Amino acid sequence: MSEKQLSLSAKLINGGIAGLIGVTCVFPIDLAKTRLQNQQNGSRIYTSMSDCLSKTIRSEGFFGIYRGAAVNLMLVTPEKAIKLAANDFFRHQLSKDGQKLTLFKEMLAGCGAGTCQVIITTPMEMLKIQLQDAGRIEAQRKLIGHQGRGGGAKESLVKSPTALQVSRDVLKDRGLAGFYKGLGATLLRDVPFSVIYFPLFANLNSLGRRNADGSAPFYISFLTGCIAGCIAAVAVNPVDVIKTRIQSMTRGSQEDTYSGVKDCLSKILRNEGPAAFLKGAYCRALVIAPLFGIAQVVYFLGVGEFVLHLLSGQKN
Repeated sequence: MSEKQLSLSAKLINGGIAGLIGVTCVFPIDLAKTRLQNQQNGSRIYTSMSDCLSKTIRSEGFFGIYRGAAVNLMLVTPEKAIKLAANDFFRHQLSKDGQKLTLFKEMLAGCGAGTCQVIITTPMEMLKIQLQDAGRIEAQRKLIGHQGRGGGAKESLVKSPTALQVSRDVLKDRGLAGFYKGLGATLLRDVPFSVIYFPLFANLNSLGRRNADGSAPFYISFLTGCIAGCIAAVAVNPVDVIKTRIQSMTRGSQEDTYSGVKDCLSKILRNEGPAAFLKGAYCRALVIAPLFGIAQVVYFLGVGEFVLHLLSGQKN
């Protein structure tokens, strides 16, 4: 195996491991983010992240807060691997004789990485959102039903669809193209995110102290990954709200439906005001910050290189 092939394989392993660890740690917060973003005026079930998580556990059981995690765990490995490896590839292609990239070229490399990752991100998020939001829709229906009969809302265990059921429904109703519903909104979120995140991380990471080999210590990579991820996540949150609304196929009886990005933008502004674009922003920051902090630590510790070294040693 050539050095270049070894390097690419290591990057793919690093991205995959980082994604698996990160998703496992922060998925409940991501579920709260999706449900808070999908709430519209007049149909609110949750008042905050903690309220959402506690109500979800009461109505759906503890594993309800991990609803849709299997889809993420299955697809996050190729998604994160593509994102990190693509950014490195574009940075390498844009550099001349190993010289430091200009800010514009760093942003261009991030743009390329964000564009590549939507191949996996769009279907992954579309399926995840249906599974995450099913409990909110069911809870809303039960609440309206109980109020209509003049009674209080009773807590009862909510059953949600499986990823296989959702996939079958999408294929039946929309075909393969259905998995790419919201592709435009996903691009509008992920490309700016990568344009902000990667250059910001690279420049912040270069400010810290260095190891003897010139690399950054793991805690510097973790902190700068968290900071850059948090800033980029909040910056693109308005588009994330639009993407979440567009990709949700099931709506409450009193909730708006959307035909595209422009329609979603105008309806949210008219019916909920500009503040609606910040829904779930703190949840998204709490998800993305450790997710990318963990990713950068795994990436820079060279876990993939270590795994490949062990495998090559066994073959020899």
